[in-house]
Amino acid sequence: MDTNLRRRIRAGDHDAFGDLFDAYARSVYNHAYRLTGEWAVAEDVVSLTFLDAWRLREKLDEEGGSVRPWLLGIATNVTRNTRRAARRHTAAVARLPRDETVRDFADEVADRLDDAAQLAAVRTALAKLRRAEREVLALCVWSGLDYQAAAEALGVPVGTVRSRLSRARTKLAKHMEPPLERGQMRGDRTTAVGPLREGNR
Repeated sequence: MDTNLRRRIRAGDHDAFGDLFDAYARSVYNHAYRLTGEWAVAEDVVSLTFLDAWRLREKLDEEGGSVRPWLLGIATNVTRNTRRAARRHTAAVARLPRDETVRDFADEVADRLDDAAQLAAVRTALAKLRRAEREVLALCVWSGLDYQAAAEALGVPVGTVRSRLSRARTKLAKHMEPPLERGQMRGDRTTAVGPLREGNR
């Protein structure tokens, strides 16, 4: 995005925000889904992200390139807040009397996925990462931001992005490694799926 569009956004130009939404709504949605693993929550995050972008428009720098890192930074913060609110809601529901069974939608979500078993393994591994590591992984690996753009999105130094991403990749490789069968050694070719390696993406 060019400087002129940044200035139009800062000025509250509705057409500029329409262009912004058309260009980046899918990117924000994908980022939110990768952080939450839930389609419906990701859709909510998209709406809230663009509402916050409108509210925070005057904080956008006039000079610069693509506004994608700025939007993904907002989406990351919205996701944090949404997940905190969801945890509070879940805790409140758990305190209510259990007169009737609450419907579980997890199976419906799983039915929409091509490979539920693989997704479950990945999500289990991702759940073992710290939040900051998941966020950097989502920005750099899945959303394709470079270190500088990810640092801008998160408001942290570039070195912090590098170290978080390195730790995240190391931990994922460890957690995605299949468990050893009795008598099997690491590196045994009988293992069907090897550990995730940086060069195998």
